[in-house]
Amino acid sequence: MESYLIAILTIAGIYAVLALALNLQFGMTGLINFGVVGFYGLGAYTSALVTELLGLPFAAGLAAAIAVGAVAGAAASGLSLRLSGDFLAIVTLGFAETVRLVLNNEDWLTRGPRGFIISTRPVPDTLGRDGASLFYLGLVLVLALVAFLVLERLRRSPYGRTLRAIREDDLVPATLGKNVFAYRLQAFVIGSVLMAAAGSIYAHYVQTITPDNFTTPIAILIWMSLVVGGAGNNVGAVVGALAVTAIYEGSRFLMPFIPWLNAEQMSALRFIIIGIALIAVIRFRPEGLLPEPVNLPPSRTAQSSTSQQQYQVTGGTAS
Repeated sequence: MESYLIAILTIAGIYAVLALALNLQFGMTGLINFGVVGFYGLGAYTSALVTELLGLPFAAGLAAAIAVGAVAGAAASGLSLRLSGDFLAIVTLGFAETVRLVLNNEDWLTRGPRGFIISTRPVPDTLGRDGASLFYLGLVLVLALVAFLVLERLRRSPYGRTLRAIREDDLVPATLGKNVFAYRLQAFVIGSVLMAAAGSIYAHYVQTITPDNFTTPIAILIWMSLVVGGAGNNVGAVVGALAVTAIYEGSRFLMPFIPWLNAEQMSALRFIIIGIALIAVIRFRPEGLLPEPVNLPPSRTAQSSTSQQQYQVTGGTAS
């Protein structure tokens, strides 16, 4: 049971990184990316190819995955960011499906549906099975923590405020001299890099990847994580990923109570349960479990404090 919980936490940590990346793109900038699994899968297979075919260490595979994620993100977004949000959604969805078809059919390179076996792991050989699992969980948590701290710093900075202004009305920051296209491109590329890095970590964790590991249901789980947690809030993205993973994996224990369902029906039921939870959250908490925090500008906060002091000094008489 302990090993199972460690495995669930590891997957939840990877999903948290994906949710944080999507939060930067959609929650903060308003970019609809339905191609999460495309960048996720590219990072996984790139890292696998670099380590297994070229014989390089895990660090080289992770670096290659990040580079490919950046190039793919720039290419996908550069084709559609000047169009409306719906076009970006269609392009990213098509991108993810294209990646899946290539991974599935280019058997000479990706080994297709047979699966790509990965022997390279960033784990010391001296650790046993349980120690290796804990070590990998720590690695995933470090990646999630770094992603959270970087994105939270961006959110609180003037750069983050510009992204949110673009999300609300891109005409206003454009009028103020901001290069809206450049900001959108940067946000999309940073998010794609994090998704590819998560794919690399995942590939070396499971050690056998197939195109079926990077299909639309995974993207649905990530989108649900963000919506349930609260779009625009990095803490909410992490909480949402943990909650969705707990519901999805915890529903496995329902099987003994409904033996008349086969494995395929049970898998569908698990998504139905998550869907019901999503509907409930949207009904009662439309902004998510942790809505986006509203930060007043420092000048306004100082002005409010000064006005309150003047009000107290004058004995409650408005000046």
